Amino acid sequence: MNNDFYAMMSRMKYITRWGLMRNTIRENISEHSLEVAMLAHSLGVINNVIFKGNISPERLAVLGIYHDVTEIITGDMPTPVKYYDPKIRSAYRDIEIGAKNELLKGMPNELRDVYDKLLVEHPEEETEWKYVKAADKLSAYIKCIEEKNMGNTDFLQAEKSIRNTLDGMGLPEVRYFLDNFMEAYDKTIDETR
Repeated sequence: MNNDFYAMMSRMKYITRWGLMRNTIRENISEHSLEVAMLAHSLGVINNVIFKGNISPERLAVLGIYHDVTEIITGDMPTPVKYYDPKIRSAYRDIEIGAKNELLKGMPNELRDVYDKLLVEHPEEETEWKYVKAADKLSAYIKCIEEKNMGNTDFLQAEKSIRNTLDGMGLPEVRYFLDNFMEAYDKTIDETR
């Protein structure tokens, strides 16, 4: 048996994001997934505490950790390409499922069901994935702000586009996060003290 699942997960650090953009700081999907996990967790906490919801922040965090692992096989498909045409998006979705199945081959049979529901969206967790997608967009928005603050104008249009997407999500938790936490991303470490 080839139990290479976790060794494959460790390769997330080799997959670079934002391939079509000039970056002042390179970002890999391992770093990105940690940030998405933290942001997804925060959206779950905000949902439960501020808006009296009932969602598992811990489950959101775990989904955030694994949300991009298929890119170990597929690489990071730039958003303008992935969403250029519905046919491309549909084909890429099929490729993601194939990559998920390939990764699961590195897991003992008795553990596969647990990980199958982590690696790509499943309809029974549609609500949870909505929050993970929001966290993914928040992470991208934060990246745009960081790049802008480093003087990189390549991310200005992406920042506007992602902000419009975030505003259009209709999630009060995202609005709360933007209103209460985003300003700090424009500050230096000394300014946050």
